[in-house]
Amino acid sequence: MMVGMDPTYDSTPRRGLVLGGGGVLGAAWMLGALNAVEEATGVDVRTFDHILGTSAGSVLAALIGSGVDVATLRDHQLGRPVEGPLADHPWDYDKSTGGSHPQRPRFGLGSPTMIRRNIRRLRKMPPTAVLAALTPLGRGSLEGIGELVEAVTPAGQWCAHPGVAVVAMNYDTGRRVAFGRPDAPPAGLSEAVMASCAIPGWFAPVPINGHRYVDGGACSATSVDLLAGLGLDEVYVVAPMVSFVLDRPKPWLSRLERRWRVRCTRRCVREARKLRAEGTKVTILGPGPADLEAIGANVMDTSRRLQVLETSMRTSAEALDTARRRADAN
Repeated sequence: MMVGMDPTYDSTPRRGLVLGGGGVLGAAWMLGALNAVEEATGVDVRTFDHILGTSAGSVLAALIGSGVDVATLRDHQLGRPVEGPLADHPWDYDKSTGGSHPQRPRFGLGSPTMIRRNIRRLRKMPPTAVLAALTPLGRGSLEGIGELVEAVTPAGQWCAHPGVAVVAMNYDTGRRVAFGRPDAPPAGLSEAVMASCAIPGWFAPVPINGHRYVDGGACSATSVDLLAGLGLDEVYVVAPMVSFVLDRPKPWLSRLERRWRVRCTRRCVREARKLRAEGTKVTILGPGPADLEAIGANVMDTSRRLQVLETSMRTSAEALDTARRRADAN
């Protein structure tokens, strides 16, 4: 576990929270990290002024923004009894997200419209956005995710927290959209979250107001820069696809996954610079070697979920403690 952290700390800042993409295992890892953030700061993340979620992070952002605390989400993952709306909602972490492997996708390009509209600027687009357009349409359904969100916020409504935003990509234009923001198309929280989680080639795109939307991670795993200009003093970035120190796995799929992490990390750091240029303190928390060993190569491998969560609870707390001691020394 490694943390990128500014050396100073304001005890009463206006705070922002970024929850990145990373599949089923990314969500499990984030819960361990959020538990550590709350213990380190003594602050309930539900009180943060802005909460931005992408893909798996959008599910947590929606639940937190709807009033579910981190301890409840953690215990729910661990199979412990919980109170509140999640206590009565049936949810199978191993099956409700579609399983560890995708169904056979449909034949043909996923979004030839996006390719045609951006033919002159394809080289300037994120490679993942272009790849998403070329990937055949997925067949998986995200109705289970939608029903989970609707257990805490009714269909068609947005959560009570005014600062929650959910990032998806318009599959027709290739543009990022932060649902929940005033300049975004109107959408209910559950459909925005399903759109943000719609991994190209794995799940079917989600239609909203005449457009199709897919996983916001196709544009950026974190979209930290969307918190720029909001006058925040401090931002915590909890990013399952960002790693400052990597392990050296032998399986070739794991090696490919680690190479992709390098790209995600570089982009996240570039995005964070925009906030730091405004004077915002940014703490980036991502999986380290022990976490990566637990995660493996497939972030949708549900058999590793509990191991990832339990590892993150330990390593995230250690990383934040180390970062704080370094800050105090400076």
